[in-house]
Amino acid sequence: MFEHHLTHWEEDVLKEIGNIGAAHAATSLSRLLGERIDMEVPSARLLDFSEIAAEVGEDHLYVATFLEFGGDVKGSFVWLIEPQSAHQLLQALFQDQAHLKKSASDDDHFSDLELSALQEIGNILAGSYLSALADLTGLKLYPHVPGLVVDMGMAVITYGLLEAGHYGEQAVVIDAHLTSRDAKYGGRFFLLPDPHSFQVLYHALGVYANGRDA
Repeated sequence: MFEHHLTHWEEDVLKEIGNIGAAHAATSLSRLLGERIDMEVPSARLLDFSEIAAEVGEDHLYVATFLEFGGDVKGSFVWLIEPQSAHQLLQALFQDQAHLKKSASDDDHFSDLELSALQEIGNILAGSYLSALADLTGLKLYPHVPGLVVDMGMAVITYGLLEAGHYGEQAVVIDAHLTSRDAKYGGRFFLLPDPHSFQVLYHALGVYANGRDA
């Protein structure tokens, strides 16, 4: 299995993917919400799945969207956001619908309409990252049908991230902070490529040409 610790150069490359994806995602989300959205990427890291499970927390509730992709590189994008931030996003999206204000205090309750909207938001954000990755690498990448689940952190890891774990035992974690004029939303993206795809990605990005052999 392909596995290694990141060099500073590789960390910079991963963060650059995050920054470019964030710019695409912020633009797409701004159009959807009808207001300016900024997106900051403070860090991008490579973690083992065991480290991810410990970091997200076993009993912490999340809304998670999944976008599997194929092409020159195969894998999945997973977007995790806390329910409170998810409700804030929904209020920004459906500003004239009073029922959303009632559900905002109930962290684990989402209507079918709200779940559909969150899945579309997650799809837009993950699709933006996928587009940025394709533009940066020149690789052909094709998104599949997205999915969504609301569950505890460990369950998300077990049934979501580890479901994609057949691609490998490591994931790129991109911390993403979305902000608008009135709110700040936290969130994390997980890029889950298969082991071979890590090598393809780094070669396409010129990492090995800059001082590291495969």
